Amino acid sequence: MSASPAEVVAVAGAAAIALGAVVALLPRALRAGLLVQAAGIAALGVVGAVALLGHERLGAAFRWSVSPALGVDGLSGLFLALLAVTALPALVFALGYLSDDGRGRVLGALTGAFLLALAGVLVARDPSTLLGAWELMTVVSAAAVLVARAGGDDVTGREAAFLYLAITHVGGAGAWVALLTLGPGHAAAPAVIAVAALVGFGTKAGLVPMHAWLPRAHPVAPAHLSALMSGVMVKVALYGLIRVDFEWLGTPPTWLGIVLLAIGAASAVGGILWGLVQRDLKRLLAYCTIENVGIVVLALGASALLRAGGDRQWAAIAFGAALLHGCNLAVVKALLFLCAGAVEQRAGTLDLDRLGGLLRRMPWTGGALLLGAAAIAGVPGLNGFASEWLALQSLVHVALDGPLGTGIAGALALAALATAAGLALLTFVKVCGLALLGVPRTEAGARATEAPLPMRAATATLAALCVALGLAPGLLLPTLAGLAPGGGAHGLARHAGLGVGGTSLPTVALVAGIVVLTALLVRARGARRARPAPAWACGQPDVAAL
Repeated sequence: MSASPAEVVAVAGAAAIALGAVVALLPRALRAGLLVQAAGIAALGVVGAVALLGHERLGAAFRWSVSPALGVDGLSGLFLALLAVTALPALVFALGYLSDDGRGRVLGALTGAFLLALAGVLVARDPSTLLGAWELMTVVSAAAVLVARAGGDDVTGREAAFLYLAITHVGGAGAWVALLTLGPGHAAAPAVIAVAALVGFGTKAGLVPMHAWLPRAHPVAPAHLSALMSGVMVKVALYGLIRVDFEWLGTPPTWLGIVLLAIGAASAVGGILWGLVQRDLKRLLAYCTIENVGIVVLALGASALLRAGGDRQWAAIAFGAALLHGCNLAVVKALLFLCAGAVEQRAGTLDLDRLGGLLRRMPWTGGALLLGAAAIAGVPGLNGFASEWLALQSLVHVALDGPLGTGIAGALALAALATAAGLALLTFVKVCGLALLGVPRTEAGARATEAPLPMRAATATLAALCVALGLAPGLLLPTLAGLAPGGGAHGLARHAGLGVGGTSLPTVALVAGIVVLTALLVRARGARRARPAPAWACGQPDVAAL
């Protein structure tokens, strides 16, 4: 049987990524290698988009044999396209971020290997291929952390890498158990498989209480790899969880939906509470990843409960909300980690107490960081608000329309989501106030200059995506809801009360209100200029450095 054009493009894309990894190792060829990798991942992204939007199944279907098999369907196509959307800006960023020396070339090659591993998990269609790519994904990212922190006495980086390997391999045994006992000829109980998948894939996703590795490993990785780890790798883990517990096991039982709500609530609230008290910007962002993965799992739990209760329409909406928040989280977290990398390189620190005034000295990077912070804090008009609103609507239906037990669980989950959203706003107000506003608190901060063009281009692209996804979420939601196992997306717009732009979100009205209010405030202020005054430091003397 001859290969289809899409399958040829997929093979060519994977080959280009592998070639780019090899080229990156050559002297004075790092940039060429990264560009070849970018071309390869773009090709894979096109294949993923074709499978998603064209409702095509490319290559083999999943089979429970040990022979290698590869293929793409709508769900894996979504994550493959998401990988490309996130990886392309990260590779462009790396053009200005990595030095063309021995360490930089090795990191460039490891970046290509990491991309191949991520794509391998998504296109694998047999357990041996999937688990092999899964282990490679872990080993390569840990190796990148060790290479980035090699030399000197950076004990923290080495400990973070080894803790990452230890926890994810111990927890990842659940993924092995789930995949190897799910096929025909095995007598494992569905409950055992469901729990094993939750432990195995949930550990890599950073769900509480299996999260301890994430806030240690992500901050010490190079910025472009931190963006891929936080933006894509944890979503690949959620992809595995969805495959097993929502598709291959059939209709999720009620108890699994309640467990997902409990773990999602603990991750959402716990993650943002830990993030709120952090001083290191990348560590704060890592804890925020835990929070947002928790929101995705809350929506998945709502989908499971609604589907078990027979409400397929709202189950599909909740499932689409989970996927939409995963997409939004990938874009926003990639943006924020790349901005953090630029800040660290140009200002010399990520300690929020030692930053300040960056919006004036680094207007492009500072503006992108400000927009990303607003997006992840759920400000209307940006993508974070869109998916959180849909998750909230889904939980409202669980709380009001389900039996007493699931209704109580839904109400508690709804309260947890509202709490996490409020704390996220507080957290990123702190980030913007300390890092972007005021005056520099160190000499390095006072001398900070804007990042090179490739780094600015990468962050600007992701910032534009945050705006686009926030203004028109209804263009993507029906497609994502259509991926829900068991159907239920037919008539989605009518059932959900979708309005202007095909979405039930009050985005247009809220954005219009914000614009009008801002215009009124500007008009009331007129041409008056603010009077210079000493910086307010809570009544304490204003010091230049801490």
